[in-house]
Amino acid sequence: MAPVSVEAAPLPPPSERQRIDPASPSSSSPSPSPSISAPSRTTASGDSGPGPGESQQSLDGLSGWRKRWTVVLLCFVAFVLCNLDRVNMSIAILPMASQFGWDSATMGLVQSSFFWGYLLTQVAGGVLADRLGGKAVLGLGVLWWSLATAATPAAAQAGLPALLTARCLMGVGEGVAMPAMNALLAKWVPAAERSRSLALVYSGMFTGSVLGLGASPQILASFGWPSVFYAFGSLGVIWYLFWQSRVTSGPAEDPTLSSRERSYILANTYAAQRAPSTGQASVAAIPWRALLSRREVLGLNLAESGLLSVLPWVAMAVMSNVAGWLADGAVARGVSITTVRKVMQSIGFLGPAFFLSQLGAVTSAAGAVACMVGSQGLDAFSQAGLYANHQDIGPRYAGVLLGLSNTAGVLAGVLGSLVTGLLLQAGGPGGGWDHVWAVAVGFYLLGTVLWLTLSTGEQIFD
Repeated sequence: MAPVSVEAAPLPPPSERQRIDPASPSSSSPSPSPSISAPSRTTASGDSGPGPGESQQSLDGLSGWRKRWTVVLLCFVAFVLCNLDRVNMSIAILPMASQFGWDSATMGLVQSSFFWGYLLTQVAGGVLADRLGGKAVLGLGVLWWSLATAATPAAAQAGLPALLTARCLMGVGEGVAMPAMNALLAKWVPAAERSRSLALVYSGMFTGSVLGLGASPQILASFGWPSVFYAFGSLGVIWYLFWQSRVTSGPAEDPTLSSRERSYILANTYAAQRAPSTGQASVAAIPWRALLSRREVLGLNLAESGLLSVLPWVAMAVMSNVAGWLADGAVARGVSITTVRKVMQSIGFLGPAFFLSQLGAVTSAAGAVACMVGSQGLDAFSQAGLYANHQDIGPRYAGVLLGLSNTAGVLAGVLGSLVTGLLLQAGGPGGGWDHVWAVAVGFYLLGTVLWLTLSTGEQIFD
C-alpha cells in the first residue's frame, strides 16, 4: 500500500495554542480543521497540557492500543539491546584479560575504544535522522552494532588492534541511537505524552544493563565468554526484522495508522507539522549557527559482582519512569515546562553528587551498592530534564540537538575509561578512586549551576 501523505496546518504560536479534538466531525479527514474541546491549561512556558480531570481517551478520542505506543515500545527494546551489548564487555573482559594477558591499562583501552566510535556519530546520527528519517537510521544502527557485537570474539582472537576496531565500529552504530530515536519520537509522540514516553525509552538502557549484568555471568560460566557476544548480537538482528515491518519515520507515512490517531498526532506534534511534504527536514535548513551559539573488589567473585551491579540499573529503570510521570503531571497542573525541566535536572545532578561524595568512606559492598543505587536512581531524573528538553526547545531539530549535547557527554566516556585504568594501574589497589569521585562531583555541581542559569523550556528554534 502506498504511504499516505498528510499535510496539516502549522501550529499557532505556543502562547495561542489550544487543545485539538480529533474526535470532532472535522477530524474525519487526515487534514482536519481544528475544533476546540474542553478548556485546557496553558502553562507559563506556553505549552498546553491536559486539564486536571482529563483522561488520555478524552485527549485523543481513541480507545485501545495506539500505533504510536508500538513505536515507543520498539524504541524501548532497541535501547535495551543498546546497553545489553555495551555492558557485556564489562563482564567478559576479566576472562578475556586472563586469556590474552592484558594489564589494567590495556583493559581500560579496550573499554574506551567503544566510545571512539560512539563520539563520531552523535551529530551525524541526528543530521541523518532529520534528513532520512529516524526509522532508517535507528534500524541500521541497531543492525550495525549487533553485527559488530557478534564479531567481537573473532576480532579478539585476531589481536588487540582488530578488537579495538570492532569495539569502535560497535560504538559507531550505537552513536546514532539517541539522536535517531529523538528525531523519530518528535514526530510520533504528542507533547502531553513526551516526558513519560522518553522516560520509558531511556529506561530501556537501564533495563538492558540489568539484564546484561545479570545474565552475562551465567552465560559466560556455562558456555564461555564468546557466547555472550553471539547471544546478545543475534537479538538485534531479530529486532531489526520487527522494526522494518512495523514502523515508519512519521505518522504521515504510515498507511496502517487510523485517520483519527494521525490527525491527533499531527495536530499535537510540532515537528510532524513543520516537516516538508516528504516527512523529513532538510539538512541544508538546519540553523547550525543558532544551534551552536545559543546560549574485583570488596571480596566479591564475578557472579556476585555482576548481581550487585544490577541494582543501580534497576533503580534507574524505575526512577526514570517515575520522573517522567511526575514531570508530565506537573505540566498538566500548570507548572511551566522551564520550571519542570530545571527541577528534574537539578535532582539528576545534585542527587548523584551527594551519593558519589560518600563513596570514599565506604568499606563494604552493601554500602557501595547503596550509594550507587541512590546515585543512579536520582540521575534518572535527567530523562525528564535534559533528555526531554531537546524536543521542548527545537522539536524540528531534536535529533541534531541531542547529537550535539551527547557528543559533549561522550567525551567523558572516551577520557574517563582510559584515565581511570591508568590511575588504577599507577595507584595500586584502590589508588585514584577518591580523585575520580571528586572530579565527578565537581562536574555535577558545575552542571547544576549552568543548567539553572541557562536552560529554558521555551521553544526557541522554529
